[in-house]
Amino acid sequence: MESLKIAIFCWESLYAERVGGLARAATHLAETLAQHHEVHFFTRGGIQDQTINGVHYHYCQPQGNNIVEYCNSMSLLMVENFHRFDTGRKFDYLHFNDWHAVQALHILQDRNTILTYHSTEYGRSGNQSGDWWEFKEISGKEWYGGLIAKRVTAVSATLKNEVMQLYNVPDWKCDVVPNGVVPHQFRAEIDAGEVKQAYGIHPFAPLILFIGRLVYQKGPDLLIEAMRTVCQNHWDAKLIVAGEGDMHQFLVERAKDLPANFVGYVPDSEYVRLLNACDLVVIPSRNEPFGLVLLEAWSAEKGVVASNVGGLSENIDAFVDGVTVEPSPDSLAWGINTVIDDPSQAVALGKRGRKKIDRKFLWGPIGEKMTETYSRVVA
Repeated sequence: MESLKIAIFCWESLYAERVGGLARAATHLAETLAQHHEVHFFTRGGIQDQTINGVHYHYCQPQGNNIVEYCNSMSLLMVENFHRFDTGRKFDYLHFNDWHAVQALHILQDRNTILTYHSTEYGRSGNQSGDWWEFKEISGKEWYGGLIAKRVTAVSATLKNEVMQLYNVPDWKCDVVPNGVVPHQFRAEIDAGEVKQAYGIHPFAPLILFIGRLVYQKGPDLLIEAMRTVCQNHWDAKLIVAGEGDMHQFLVERAKDLPANFVGYVPDSEYVRLLNACDLVVIPSRNEPFGLVLLEAWSAEKGVVASNVGGLSENIDAFVDGVTVEPSPDSLAWGINTVIDDPSQAVALGKRGRKKIDRKFLWGPIGEKMTETYSRVVA
């Protein structure tokens, strides 16, 4: 394989500024590519440049009065850093992730450019056409990025169809390249009963876990309402909600009479403990372009109940490696009760999910698929 020089632009990474799943996806892709290529990662962070797992990280500190101004500032600083390292051997490919660095893509559009959509503003806002200026600005950048990039990828077929319809990205220009996972990072030998007791939960009580941003898109409110029905069937069922977001206070108020524990942000080490201690992972998203939590749950061999949307519906074989439901309280409650009623089923679903990871979601083959996309760039 010919060694390439690759520049990755992403507003978050695992080793500096980190917001959500994009950090994990972009970082692991970069580390996979770095096994065969020279990879430079341009991102945010108030720390000195560093090299980790073969990837060269270059940081900047943007400023702005709002998210759009902030990302425009970030893009300009990224381009300055890029030119510092676009010397000697020039970069072969420039890979941009989501809308945040589209201004950098604009400046560098004459190069071999790739834009990956991990989601759209339309999907993140709950599929509502927003009138507020930020929605329009971000959606405009997503459209413009798809127009000027030489090649486009999406993390699921559903998301590909979405960007084709929203932004008129032609089919020939867009490839589906899924996210992957490093499974051993999410599997741990722990005493589940001990972990439950640390949260005031009986060792034999069914523990349901939600991990994610507490925002409308992720559907935590649907899960809270579903728990009312679940508790009628399983009086001892408990829910842990891990994550932060603008729905937090609303959810706490709604769950006052429910056995729900809002633990806020948890570090990776505690997330892995909870993941391996729980009896079921629920992903109640209204919109989910991919759903990394699904792969993380499968890595821990956990059964999953998930909304039948986006990448979740594509990747789960119903009642084989997960249970899919409609994104509604009644449907979620039915799915949760179905799995809790038969604990052996939850175990079987998780084990089959773990096998699917080895077949479809390891980063090695996904990295090869991405380099195939690079080779199809037409400058």
